[in-house]
Amino acid sequence: MKRTIILAALIAMFVSGANAQRRRPSIYLPWDNGKLKVSDNKRFLVHENGTPFFWLGNTSWLLPERLNREEVSYYLGKERQQGYNVEQIQVINSIPTFNIFGFQANDESFDCSKFSKPGVYGYWEHLDYIVDVAARNGIYIAMDCVWGSQIQRMDDKKAATYGKFLAERYKDKPNIIWMIGGDVLGDRGTAQWDVLARTIRKYDPNHVMTFHPRGRTTSARWFNDREWLDFNMFQSGHRRYGQRNGDGDYTIKENTEEDNWRYVDMSWEKQPMKPVLDGEPSYEDIPQGLHSNDEPRWQDYDVRRYAYWAVFAGCFGHTYGHNSIMQFHRPGTGASFFATKTWWDALEDPGLKQMKYVKWLILAFPFTERIPDQSVIAGQNGERYDRVIATRGNDYLLVYNYSGKPMQVDLTKISGTKKNVWQMNPIDGSLKYLGEYDNKVTEFVYDGAYLNNSDRVIIAVDSAKDYIKKDATALTERW
Repeated sequence: MKRTIILAALIAMFVSGANAQRRRPSIYLPWDNGKLKVSDNKRFLVHENGTPFFWLGNTSWLLPERLNREEVSYYLGKERQQGYNVEQIQVINSIPTFNIFGFQANDESFDCSKFSKPGVYGYWEHLDYIVDVAARNGIYIAMDCVWGSQIQRMDDKKAATYGKFLAERYKDKPNIIWMIGGDVLGDRGTAQWDVLARTIRKYDPNHVMTFHPRGRTTSARWFNDREWLDFNMFQSGHRRYGQRNGDGDYTIKENTEEDNWRYVDMSWEKQPMKPVLDGEPSYEDIPQGLHSNDEPRWQDYDVRRYAYWAVFAGCFGHTYGHNSIMQFHRPGTGASFFATKTWWDALEDPGLKQMKYVKWLILAFPFTERIPDQSVIAGQNGERYDRVIATRGNDYLLVYNYSGKPMQVDLTKISGTKKNVWQMNPIDGSLKYLGEYDNKVTEFVYDGAYLNNSDRVIIAVDSAKDYIKKDATALTERW
């Protein structure tokens, strides 16, 4: 009871401040730059006017079911403050699905129109409210239409009925991204996924669409050739190296479970090339492997590693997750996956707050020219946690080193006879200018202890460019 009162007070203060902030024109609304579309080089999402879009998402799956109006405003306002611009939600995850007010969303028919009645603030009206509050905060809602476990209860007719309802209801909202699938292999209900996706696209051609697959798989495995799939999504999942738990459907090599960068390569092996991102890596504060409370829990340094590995491998953004936030755990709800924190306490966890720095870093440089380039790493690269990963544009390069081992970087891979070099700390976004370097292979040695929050980014820029000032001590906010 005491915690509920404290939360109510926090929400009241925050919502009051958020209401004041909404009157300011300074909140960035990304769709003011036009709709999202695939970039000409097929690697990124951009807006119609060419403005880059870096996806920084959070898995807030049960948001429509677990939060009331005041909590929705509080949560989305906090997300905006931390730089998140996409919330991945489940629209329907069971039959029937209910929200916090006890209103029903659906039944076996999937004719959801009969559950939206004039003058009644029901399930769908509450979802409308969530979409609108997100829009006021400059946040997209990535709608997972129906969780994959329910696809067996949907035939083609039901898929078309439901898809038409969703598309007509949300086609005019500026902040919608469609997500087909939902933690499922694409060969389970393939025909129904196609019907659902094509029906939505028929009535709403203005919003981009993807497919959320099961752990350790990529949507490219099944749907890369589909006209409705604008970008691929993979779920690198929650297993540690060697933790198979008897799964027989692996599409990856033994002992590579944490190498989420491999899924980028797997996705781009398919033609045509499409943008890709990790839509569900290991969550902060969830047991490794999910299914035993005796296992160690993933920490902030783990979620940082997943973010930088994925983005530097070529992803156009990244999705973070937290065990307590994805289910909006609170006393009395019943915890999945051994969650112990309340969702409002989890909003203060370090990994959640550190994700914005990868976004700010990438947006500091020319966006659509960036490519992954492991040839930047000279000499012998490491495996697992020792793997150093590099990305570059024409006149800048970025190298992420998780373990802190010494490494050699080939500065000749970008333009310029001299290179300005910084070291960035992804824990707090701080910068340290290392000096001007000659155009050659250079060794960098960190001063931190091996595998002890020693992950760092080396930033090298053609000295003729001024993307970062030499006296800068931290990354600047970019939205």
